Amino acid sequence: MPAKPLANADLERLRKEFSADPTAKLLQNALTTAELKDIALDHDVVAATDTTMSNRLDDWKVTNQKRSGRCWLFAGLNLLRAGTAAKFGIKDFEFSQNYAMFFDKIERANYFLQSVIELADRPTDDRTLATLLEDCMGDGGQWNMFSAVIAKHGLVPKSAMPETISSEGTSQMNSSLRKILHTAARDIRVADQDQRAELAETTTSVVWRALCMHLGTPPEKFFWQWTDSDKQFHRDGWLTPQQFRDNYLTLPLDEYVCLVHDPRNPTGKTYTVELLGNVVDAPQVVYLNVDIETMKKYAADQIVAGTPVWFGCDVGQQMDRDRGIWDAKLHDLESVYGTEFSLDKAARLEYHQTLMTHAMLFTGVDLVDGTPRKWRVENSWGDEHADQGFYTMNDSWFDEYVFEIAAPKSILPAELVAALDEQPTVLPAWDPMGALAR
Repeated sequence: MPAKPLANADLERLRKEFSADPTAKLLQNALTTAELKDIALDHDVVAATDTTMSNRLDDWKVTNQKRSGRCWLFAGLNLLRAGTAAKFGIKDFEFSQNYAMFFDKIERANYFLQSVIELADRPTDDRTLATLLEDCMGDGGQWNMFSAVIAKHGLVPKSAMPETISSEGTSQMNSSLRKILHTAARDIRVADQDQRAELAETTTSVVWRALCMHLGTPPEKFFWQWTDSDKQFHRDGWLTPQQFRDNYLTLPLDEYVCLVHDPRNPTGKTYTVELLGNVVDAPQVVYLNVDIETMKKYAADQIVAGTPVWFGCDVGQQMDRDRGIWDAKLHDLESVYGTEFSLDKAARLEYHQTLMTHAMLFTGVDLVDGTPRKWRVENSWGDEHADQGFYTMNDSWFDEYVFEIAAPKSILPAELVAALDEQPTVLPAWDPMGALAR
């Protein structure tokens, strides 16, 4: 059947229907002078949401990723800093986010170049290669990518590699890096096979030089001393980033795994995404798919035991940034538009309406008879919004828009631990579960 064009009669009918609808005219007046998020805001949801929690861990200040997409790194380092800050006796200690980003980017450049070599004989319109080329150098990442950077390159305090203009606002740097990598991709693809590795090595040198210019040169070692909150002075002397990590990290990072809720696929199974990663010699990104109640249980269990929880979600859905609230029904869009938005979570993934866009930290949970009502969230957007940068997530939002958490294997039951040893199903490079939190 040929496509049906819109005829003048169709347009006239639409015009008359709108003009005859008094509610539509009222909403037109509202939406042409105010934002949708304010018009559709459900006051009852706002009034019913407060910031108190039965279990709350945070007594520190939030961090600020500024104009960068480093949320996954900030959330990971915020998870690690809680125990390390307590060990130092420094309330608002921070690891260097700039240091972690530097090594993510140099590793990511090498990962990209090695992948281009692997796919060099495919046409540029091959979907896998096109996906690789599309986002060859952004800021986003996943839990396993964070773990891989720290396992290989260690940690340093923020004072050892502070922020720069380019780490706080990455767009110009990333644009230049993409040009470097895309040029290298072209050169690798037209070169003889025995020249490709050398071209990749030369490009890696160019990327290292550019990163040093923008972010500063990462320290091989640094002199560490500090004064704690009781005014007591401490000195540990010269340390490498790996020694600093080994001496002061209080969480078993190598024991953490990623639990996901992907309702399109069977639970109790592992999955990976083609070409998803940053460190070539690191373990592959592996997800263990569980139902949403299981994910909530292990998130809440960690908080009750005293440890914050890294998680990934679709942050912009049903959010009020100023009030710091997430709720599945926060904005009544159906009443505004006079239609139903009936896609469930699985369908929203399938039809490209949702994916993981942001990573943050759970620092509290409000439990009633063991069941969560709401969650407290440490964001990395500074302290100007919400409760000095801490947000409140009603449990209904968790169901719909949270996709993954990190959890230590030690708290999982035997059947889930056993599932982690199975060969993962490989999802294509363009699958939404390969989305990078920014």
